[in-house]
Amino acid sequence: MYRQNIPYSETGFYNKLVIDYTTQKSELMPFYNRYNSVENYLSQIEEKQQHPIDRSLLVNVLKEQNASITLSSSTSENIDRLESPSTFTITTGHQLCLFLGPLYVIYKIMTAINLATLLSKTYPNYRFVPVFWMASEDHDFEEINHINAFGRKIHWDNQFDGAVGKMKLANFSQVLNELQQLMGEGPHAQRLAAIFKLAYSTKNLAQATRYLINEFFGQDGLVILDGDHPKLKAQFSDVMKKDIVDNIFYPLISKQSELLSKGYHKQAHVRKVNFFSLARNQRKRITTPISEDFIEHHPHHFSPNVLMRPLYQEMILPNLAYVGGGAEIAYWMQLKTVFEYMKVPFPILGLRKSALLLSTSQVKKIDQLGLSSNDLFKMESDLHKSYVLSQGEINVSQEMKTLNQLFDDLKHKFSDVAHLPIINAEFTRQTNAFEKMYKKLIRVEKQNHQAAISQISKLKSNLFPNNGLQERYDNFIPYYLVHGDNFMKTLKVHLKPLDTNFVVLEL
Repeated sequence: MYRQNIPYSETGFYNKLVIDYTTQKSELMPFYNRYNSVENYLSQIEEKQQHPIDRSLLVNVLKEQNASITLSSSTSENIDRLESPSTFTITTGHQLCLFLGPLYVIYKIMTAINLATLLSKTYPNYRFVPVFWMASEDHDFEEINHINAFGRKIHWDNQFDGAVGKMKLANFSQVLNELQQLMGEGPHAQRLAAIFKLAYSTKNLAQATRYLINEFFGQDGLVILDGDHPKLKAQFSDVMKKDIVDNIFYPLISKQSELLSKGYHKQAHVRKVNFFSLARNQRKRITTPISEDFIEHHPHHFSPNVLMRPLYQEMILPNLAYVGGGAEIAYWMQLKTVFEYMKVPFPILGLRKSALLLSTSQVKKIDQLGLSSNDLFKMESDLHKSYVLSQGEINVSQEMKTLNQLFDDLKHKFSDVAHLPIINAEFTRQTNAFEKMYKKLIRVEKQNHQAAISQISKLKSNLFPNNGLQERYDNFIPYYLVHGDNFMKTLKVHLKPLDTNFVVLEL
């Protein structure tokens, strides 16, 4: 099997914050607590042990929320273990994307599972439970109402303005029928079709997503939690009051965000009120005053935004680490002062794994073209050029050196100030002409290697849809149709949670 690690900095797809975090640059250290290394987890455990968590309530809510699905023995045991003060969670989360969404959602989950497994082996006196936080209260339906598979977009046409988790699935059969036709009739297709039919026959999108995630990751002990629960939100009512009534967090987040933005992109917009109101299938920004008494008695009417959800999560879970993508790492870093103010331990931030998946035929084609894994991340035009240069004697660097030397000799021979402008002007003219000629030679050579150039373009298009990362575009379904359960098993083996490299992987 072909597998190659590439530093994030060499892919061209990651911003300065991600690169600086994974290389532990000192500039970022004020914005997080502990770096994601295995030796730091013992200190994180000791700090989290000092923070009270209502474990009994958490376990009861988890059992209630998961009562409608069949849990594996591993997941059931993990839920029960959360009662123990020696058990901690490793959490990731995402919106309720259709059919598990783009590939990176699966990578997030696998990273969290593998990190929990690694910590269990490293610290046998403790238990570590992977948790998936369903962001069921998000309301941006346009972000989740489609998947990309088989070279086309499969879209769910529906109108809804509230928290997406409550969306009914009455008209979802059209989506399933379209997908069924594209998947065909193979054995893996039949299994997926059966899973999808059961999942999207439940009462709403939250239940469907829970069913799907449990089906594919339940055997790994993954626990699924939906923060949209009245009893959990009652624990958060004091924070709601501080934010909605007193706007206490606004200056804290603003100052931290301003400091972060001096060297990095600020991910999340800072608002005075960081909660939405939930009512009549709507999730709306709070624009009018709300009394403390109303919040106290109706906390379930409020939903945290992206900058309050992390605090909510850490106050109800015995959590040690959050696994997320670059954007998530960035907005967590806007919040460290809020955690300090609330005396809540700031979790370790784990960057989810990233991968580029190759078929065996693609690996063979890459080898035939004489390309490397690093080459795949070059711009298509640069890749064409480097291929052409590798095929013949078109490199003219020596001739360019000769030209430079010729004019240097002329400058020494005619050193008078009056001569230099003439020589410099002619050097510029000759250099420009030389470069134009070189570009023409490259174009001719590209025509001579048109078949290989076309193969490179096709390879780039397949591996980097819309010139972006495969993991942000492709859904897992086409890969599962070929490899079945081995697809998930292969990812689990190769997505090392603490390895700070991009993975190029043959399936």
